[in-house]
Amino acid sequence: MSAHYDVVIVGGGIAGLSLASALAGKCSVALVEAEQTLAYHTSARSARQLIPSYGPAVVQELTLRSLELIAAQDAARPEPVLTPRSFMLIGDDATVRAEASGRMHRITPAEALRLCPALLRNSFTAAGLDTGSFGCNAPLLLADHRERAQAGGVDIITGARVHSAQRLGSGWELGAGQEGFQAAVVVNAAGAWADELAVISGVEKLGLQPYRRTAAIVDVEHPLPVDCPMVAAADETFYFRRDGDQVLISPAEAVPSGPEDAQPYPGDVEALVARLNTVTTLGIRSVRKAWTGLRTEAADGVPVVGFDAEATGFFWLAGQGGYGFQTSSGIAELAAGLILAGQGAGSAGGTTAASPASRTAEALAATRWSIRR
Repeated sequence: MSAHYDVVIVGGGIAGLSLASALAGKCSVALVEAEQTLAYHTSARSARQLIPSYGPAVVQELTLRSLELIAAQDAARPEPVLTPRSFMLIGDDATVRAEASGRMHRITPAEALRLCPALLRNSFTAAGLDTGSFGCNAPLLLADHRERAQAGGVDIITGARVHSAQRLGSGWELGAGQEGFQAAVVVNAAGAWADELAVISGVEKLGLQPYRRTAAIVDVEHPLPVDCPMVAAADETFYFRRDGDQVLISPAEAVPSGPEDAQPYPGDVEALVARLNTVTTLGIRSVRKAWTGLRTEAADGVPVVGFDAEATGFFWLAGQGGYGFQTSSGIAELAAGLILAGQGAGSAGGTTAASPASRTAEALAATRWSIRR
C-alpha cells in the first residue's frame, strides 16, 4: 500500500534537503534517498566555499540570495555556517580579466603575495580578489536542513532507490526500495542520476552531464596563514585553501562521467602535488585523503529549476554544477514557491514582484523560459 504525500523529493543531497526544509510545515513531504546515508555523493565532497563572483550571472544572483538566507539563520545558531574567507584568482592578465566578474576587484601581485605568502612571485602576473566570499560549514548546513525538515513533519527515507514511477490519475506513484509513494508532485533532485530518474518516470531527459572533480587534504611543511584566501588558477587548473594546519587542494578538472560513486583516478592527485610544489612554497609532504565528486550541468550551465512543460507534476531541481551549496538556499526558496503555487518555471511562484525569490526567478527566466524551450 502506498503512502500519500503532496510532494515526494527524490535525492537527499543539498538540493533535496534544502527544498525539504523550505517546504516543511507547508505541505506533506517525503524525501527518498537511494543511499543509506544522506548527502553521500557530491554533497559530502564539497570545497566548502561560497563565492559570489563564481559562475554565470544567474548563479551569482542565487548565491547572493543564499548568503542572505544562511546569514539570517546564522544569527540564531550557536555556531555559524558562514565564515568570511576571501577568494583569489591568479594567472596572466588576460585570463584573470576574462574570469573576474564585477564582484571581484583586481589587486597587484604584491598584494596577492601579502595575502598568500605561499605563492611564488614568478608563477603569476595578475590577480583578482573577491572579499565577499565565505567558507561554508557544509555538514552543519546539511544537518540544519535535516533538522528543520523533520521538525516540520518531513518523512526522510534512506536506502530507497526509485525503481518505478508513473502518472496515476492527477498525481504520481513511485516505487522506492520496499516502499510505495503517491504524490501530486515529484521533485527530481537526483543529482548525477537526474536524467536516469526522468527515464524511469517516462519523462524526456534533458541531457544533463556529470563531470568529475577531485580534491585531497594534504600535509604541508609550511601551513597557510589563518586569514589566507582560497586561491584558484584563473585557467582552472588548480585551487587550494587552508584546512586547519593542512591544505585542501584540487586539480579543478571537469572530466565527463556517467552517474557513479566516483573515485580519484590514479596519478591525478600526485600530478597536482608535483605542480603545486613548483608554484608554491607549501612543501606538500603527504596526502591524508582524496575523493572525487560529480558536478552535473545542463548544456547552458544554468541550474534546471521548474516544472517539466510536458510532464504534469514533474519538477526538476538539478544541474547545479559546481554551485550546489552556494545556490541551494536561494533555489530552495524559489522552488518551494513554484511548487506551493503549482506554477511552472519562469514565474515567481506567488512571490511579490519585489521579493528576492522573484529576482532569482527573473534571473532564471532570462536564460531559460521553460524547462523545454
